[in-house]
Amino acid sequence: MPSYDRIMLQKYYEGTSKIINLSTEIGRLLGIVDATHIRKPKTELRRANRIETIHSSLQIEGNTLSVDQVTDIFDNVRVIGPAQDIVEVRNAIDVYRDLAGYDPFDHRSYLKAHKLLMSGLVPGAGKYRIEEVGVFKGAAIAHMAPPAWNVHHLMDQLFNYLKESPDNLIIKSCVFHYEMEFVHPFADGNGRMGRLWQTIILMQENPVFEFLPIESGILESQQEYYAMLALSDKDGMATKFVEYILALIRDSLAELINAQRAVLTDTERVLYFKEHTDLSEFTRKDYMNMFRSISSATATRDLKKGVERGVLIKEGANRLTVYKFRVAK
Repeated sequence: MPSYDRIMLQKYYEGTSKIINLSTEIGRLLGIVDATHIRKPKTELRRANRIETIHSSLQIEGNTLSVDQVTDIFDNVRVIGPAQDIVEVRNAIDVYRDLAGYDPFDHRSYLKAHKLLMSGLVPGAGKYRIEEVGVFKGAAIAHMAPPAWNVHHLMDQLFNYLKESPDNLIIKSCVFHYEMEFVHPFADGNGRMGRLWQTIILMQENPVFEFLPIESGILESQQEYYAMLALSDKDGMATKFVEYILALIRDSLAELINAQRAVLTDTERVLYFKEHTDLSEFTRKDYMNMFRSISSATATRDLKKGVERGVLIKEGANRLTVYKFRVAK
């Protein structure tokens, strides 16, 4: 039986103790992320991580531009370098700026992302391959992808797994990443699409993943990345690759938490509350329910400064005081 038939059998990985332990640790770290209000890291860190993500993912594919050059393109500064490398960066910036606009469970959204990511780089961007492909290591074939006639069916199976499996989304993102690389559905751009789509899936679990540069960990352990892909191919199951990526996710979350250990400022707390509340008007108690570690005096100062800066409108007095966010005109 050809190895690619395992996808039809819907058994993608074994639930090893390592996977269970890593998943538990990731859950603990996400709890810290939520408790310390860093689902959306500070602006300067978000920017730096986004640039690092794009640079790392493209460098894995052979892009020669430096982090400084990627930063310049990000800032619309003219860069001198290989034309294809510049196009790759511009395309990636366009895609990553709209990550929330992609539906991780929708085939059409997936193909739309590939079309934008590979526009001007390969013919047939946004379409599945119609020819046979293999991954070469030197002159030897490291991986022979399933036949082109079966790509649509295998990707349908994989998207069905995303939508219907009871596995948690973090596990699903790792499985999708590996299986997509195994199927190799596109003539080119498979690696960057695997990493991109894992991020988009992870964002459904927690918004913090939008700005978590897992790709930089892959770049730093690139040989292991390919070794885990190859080992999973040999095993006929994604287990080893899932273990590898889960460890990178854990490490990336830990690094983010360490980088954000500083307490949020009053301005950052008010803006965080604005982004994460559905209340049209709120009290100091509502505010403190989100920030349980601050005192009532700190909450009062935060809200007073918000009013002074023109971010908030205060109505009523004493126990009847309520606040609203000022609507920009």
